[in-house]
Parts: sequence; C-alpha cells; structure tokens
Amino acid sequence: MRELLTATAQRAIAYLDGLPHRAVAPSAEAVARLRELDIPLPEDPVSPETVLHTLDTYGSPATMGMAGPRFFGFVIGGSLPAALAANWLANAWDQNSAYYNVTPATAVLEQVALRWLLDVLRLPPDCGGAFVTGTSVAHLAALAAARHSLLAKTGWDAEGSGLFGAPPLEVIVGAEAHPTLLKSLAILGLGRKRVLAVPVDSDGAMRLDALPPLTDRSIVCVQAGNVNTGAVDPVQEICRRAREAGAWVHVDGAFGLWAAAAPSRAHLVEGIEDADSWATDAHKWLNVPYDSGIAFVRDPDALRAAMAITADYLPTVSNHRNPGDFTPELSRRARGVEVWAALHSLGRSGLAGMIERTCAHARRFAEALTAAGYEVINDVVLNQVLVSFGSPEKTLRVIQDIQADGTCWCGNTLWQGRTAMRISVISWATTEADVEQSIDAILRMAARD
Repeated sequence: MRELLTATAQRAIAYLDGLPHRAVAPSAEAVARLRELDIPLPEDPVSPETVLHTLDTYGSPATMGMAGPRFFGFVIGGSLPAALAANWLANAWDQNSAYYNVTPATAVLEQVALRWLLDVLRLPPDCGGAFVTGTSVAHLAALAAARHSLLAKTGWDAEGSGLFGAPPLEVIVGAEAHPTLLKSLAILGLGRKRVLAVPVDSDGAMRLDALPPLTDRSIVCVQAGNVNTGAVDPVQEICRRAREAGAWVHVDGAFGLWAAAAPSRAHLVEGIEDADSWATDAHKWLNVPYDSGIAFVRDPDALRAAMAITADYLPTVSNHRNPGDFTPELSRRARGVEVWAALHSLGRSGLAGMIERTCAHARRFAEALTAAGYEVINDVVLNQVLVSFGSPEKTLRVIQDIQADGTCWCGNTLWQGRTAMRISVISWATTEADVEQSIDAILRMAARD
C-alpha cells in the first residue's frame, strides 16, 4: 500500500506540474487512445501498480485541464493545495459521515466548517446546513425544507402524506433561472411547467415591477450570479415583500453567493441574508475538489424534518450535530473536511483576496477585448465576461479556434438572442500572466480572416 500510494502521489504531482505547460484541451490523439481502456473485464486479478499505470498512461493525457490556470469554459475552480491534500487524507480515512457517534472527527470538522461559512458569507449564524454534491442537490434539500415549512403551516405533512391532495404551492422564478433549479423543483413534485417565470432586465436580473403579489404559499427562487452575466436579482426588496406575505425566498447562489466574502463585491448581494434558504457550490469560488455543494436553511428544524430518517440500527441519538440528518444521502463522504481545509488555509482575507483577484482578471479581459474593438455585451460585475466578435459565425469560429489552439479554453453561449464567447474566471491558480497570455491568444484567433 505504501509504495502504491507514493507512486500515485508522484503521478498526481507530475500531472499538476504539467498543467500550466500543456494545451488545456486534450489532443485528438490522446482522446483516440482512450479506446485502449475499452477491454473485456479481466478474468483474473491485475496488480494495483498495473492498474495505476494504465489509468495514468491513457487517462491523464485525455483530461481537460480544468485544474489548471487557463480553463475559463465553465464556472468551476481548481483545487486549492490544502483542499486537495485534505481530500486525499479524508479519502484515506474513508469515513461514512452520517452520524457523530460513529464518525466524530468528520462530524466536528463539518460543524466547524458550517459555522465558518455562515460567518464569511454573512448568513444568519443559526442556520442549518447540508454538505452535498453540488448546487443541484443543495436546491433539492433547501426546497424540500421550503415545501415542508409552507405546507406545515396549513396543517399538511408533506413527508408523511406526499403531495396528493396537498394545498397547492406557487413557485416563482426569474426567466433566467438555471436548469438545475427547475430540475430540483421537478423532483420535488413542484413541477417545471407550473412555475411562474418573471421577466428579466438586459443583464438577466429579475424585474421587480413584474414580480406578482406573494402569499404564504409562495416560494420565490432568486439568483445571485447569473451563469452568463453574473447579475444578481434585487434580493433585498424581494425578501422584504416575501416577509410581509409569509412567503419563502430561496437563493440560487451557486457562485454569486461568495461575493458576500469580498469587500468590494458584497454590496451586490446586500440583503441576501434576509432569505430563507441558500444553495451554493464550494467547488466553484472556494476551489475545493469535486464534488462539493452546500445548502443553508434559516430554520434548521425544517431542513431536518425534510431530510432526517431513523432506524433501529442507526446511532441517531447524540448531543452533537449528525450530518446525515440534513442531507438526502445517508451514506456520504465527508465533503466538509475539504471546505474546512480551504477556509482554514485561506482565512478571511485570503478568501476575499481570491474572489477580488479573479473579478479583477475578468475586468482585465473585458477591458482588453473592448480596447481591441470587440463588444463585451454584459456589465462585468463579477467574474463573467460575454464577448461578441461580430457575426455569430465569426464568434463561433473564434471560440473553436481558441479551443483548438490550447492556450486557454473558453465556451460559447447564446445570451438574449446573441452568440457570445463566455469567459469565466474563478480559479485560484490564474495569474495576471495567464490572463495576458490568454488575451493575446484570443486576439490572434480573432484577427484571422
């Protein structure tokens, strides 16, 4: 075991060391070689050393350089050194982290991490929290708590009686709501098509003048960080109206929620602490390894009522927080350990600095591309930049060329009818030099006939 894990660490280090110097996208040859992995299941055991060699030989070259400093294709970070190291150690611990009585170390680490998160994100300190796979499942957990809470006020037991015959709930979303939110609503029986979509402004933020009257059976799902523009809905006023009506406000803050931790960006999410639940990704702006999402709910009892289970063999009785009481999963890895390690290594100022720095990188992209005569079509308030290079055809051609060039990797999007390159800057590893190198490459591609 010792020799195998040492060899694994050496291979992983070599992979990470090579990321700044390789093309971000894998070569066609490396992808083609993946067919060597498509073999019949071996009849007899194969040595772990051979398995590792095969995995590294064929798998590593065919990966997208998402952990590197110049992947700007999606809103995903890399892995901070402390977070990656904690991930390795926690995997060696191999704790099924559902109950404090069985796994006290990971339960305590997650409880501390939750307290730290509520602090840096400026959320109510008594919130309940769930460490889950990502914002998709964080929506599921938080909205299940919303469903429980609103129906309980009518005397209906959502968990016991289901939704057959239940008083109807109204769900209100912005027209730019992320598909993962709609997916969670569908799973919860609240429906994708039954939602009321509120029109948005030119940057994708919900229009207050179009918000319908709210009631005590309304769930309003707002967005902090539009996935294309970074725009934030007018959360403060929506929360005020919801509070008066007895409605529930849920925040999709997959990456934008982290603006609260950065002094120059916190004003963008002012009033977000007045919501009832929040969903975010730690594998975005906190830069921990996949997969790591977090749900926060103002009323921890509502989250526990929606998620907790019991059985005669489960050690549920404890004076400490049981992580599994707040999550859809019972068998679960201790995702909060990496969150704890990331926050511990960064501290308050380091987290703020990382967010400020990546936002400054995004602004530099916007300024340089604008100065070169190309159109930035969004207000760059966070880390998202949308660029048009003229016609849709030329814009798509530039995107294809930059992906093939390999200096950096940017994706495409269709924003309010316009084709654009989307540049998402969120990795801790991205430096000013990486930005300038990427700008030069993009301008070279755009200058081609």
